[in-house]
Amino acid sequence: MTAPRIDTLRRLPKAVLHDHLDGGLRPATVVELADTIGHTLPTTDPAELAAWYYEAANSGDLVRYIATFEHTLAVMQTREGLLRTAEEYVLDLAADGVVYGEVRYAPELMVKGGLALPEVVETVQEGLAAGMAKAAAAGTPVRVGTLLCGMRMFDRSREIADLVVAFRDAGVVGFDIAGAEDGFPPADHLAAFEHLRRENVPFTIHAGEAHGLPSIHQALQVCGAQRIGHGVRITDDIPDLAAGKLGRLAGWVLDRRVALEMCPTSNLQTGAATSIAEHPITALKDLGFRVTLNTDNRLVSGTTMTREMTLLVEQAGWTVEDLCTVTVNALKSAFLPFDERNALIRDVVLPGYEAAL
Repeated sequence: MTAPRIDTLRRLPKAVLHDHLDGGLRPATVVELADTIGHTLPTTDPAELAAWYYEAANSGDLVRYIATFEHTLAVMQTREGLLRTAEEYVLDLAADGVVYGEVRYAPELMVKGGLALPEVVETVQEGLAAGMAKAAAAGTPVRVGTLLCGMRMFDRSREIADLVVAFRDAGVVGFDIAGAEDGFPPADHLAAFEHLRRENVPFTIHAGEAHGLPSIHQALQVCGAQRIGHGVRITDDIPDLAAGKLGRLAGWVLDRRVALEMCPTSNLQTGAATSIAEHPITALKDLGFRVTLNTDNRLVSGTTMTREMTLLVEQAGWTVEDLCTVTVNALKSAFLPFDERNALIRDVVLPGYEAAL
């Protein structure tokens, strides 16, 4: 089959489950907001700043990758900064052809300007709503749900879980823990996960990125995650990917249709994968795992959903049918009610892909 053209890929309806708000700001916005608050940046030229982010994050080390967030977080400590970045986030998704997105961020990292945790969430939701209204008015509707993150190296995850429950009917759809994975196991935050399960709130957990199978096992079997953020190291339990002989944990993930929120470009930057062509997402897709395609951090990784799709088409031989599969996978595992997920698949995604074939 002939590879799809870039303009076709841009038009395809997309769904993204793993994307960080503080990793996706527009470079020009970072420059303008930093100037307003007097924060010093590596450069005040937006193009140079975008290049700086990509190069700084391209170290092959997750801890150094995370360190690049210093500047975006600095401009997200005020109501004005949060409103603007949240609204622009939605408009950027819409321009990329995304029809459903889940955006995650850690409210506890956005209180240095004096906002209380509930005020942070209220402000972000207000900005997201403004973006969705503008996108719909422009004829490119996109629905965005929010995941609140507890930071795995700190001790406020139970408090953030309470915040998720409080805002569950106001646009917050789930929970996650984020931050340096190695040395900070998910079970350290078991109280938060148990509370969410009691409250019937879904959650995902970053696992299997900088740490291996024990991280994934603990996230699923101890903490009860419904999805796994990244999860590339599940291949450690598949000694021969070509033959597809699965270990018990990999078999559990496949059989229970646990979604893997895979982020190819980001994984290359943090050293979790070696190339797009050899990224596990392709082999896992072919084995029937519920893989999903995601951007992780648009600014930090210099990427979009269209770019991630393009890389897989050009370097891993993906087809439009493959892209449709991972898009449907994402919506099947979205933290939305069943009927709303089905409606997006039936009324938006499948017709969009049929038109491209």
